[in-house]
Amino acid sequence: MATIEVKVQINAPIERVWDVVSDIDNEPKFWKGTKEVKNISKNENVINREITIAFRDQKCLQEVTIEPKKRIHAKFTKGILNGEKIVSLIPEGDNTTLQTVWDIKMTGMMGMFTGMIKKHIKSGTEQAMQSIKKEIER
Repeated sequence: MATIEVKVQINAPIERVWDVVSDIDNEPKFWKGTKEVKNISKNENVINREITIAFRDQKCLQEVTIEPKKRIHAKFTKGILNGEKIVSLIPEGDNTTLQTVWDIKMTGMMGMFTGMIKKHIKSGTEQAMQSIKKEIER
């Protein structure tokens, strides 16, 4: 498994950060590795969806659990990725730390490339977090 952790401090209260981050249908706007999102079902705070990732336009299934103003837990349930992505909000006075932790690996024969894609996912995560920060702070 590849573990990736990226944090960014945002000069905004948790409510404002949550408004942007919790709009998971808008994920491709910030996360360039996610090309398309299609919701399949929703049951209270759990959403099952299909995402198309930039890596060879592969489709993955995710189960996303939303914990309001705390975190978004996306578990990959089918496809080329196995594992999870957790986006957490940590209040710090008038500011908020946004943290993303990936714990993933590529499935099947692609597993041997997990190390290679780790740097791409880290770079994409850093870019996404900066885009989110810029959107909120403008």
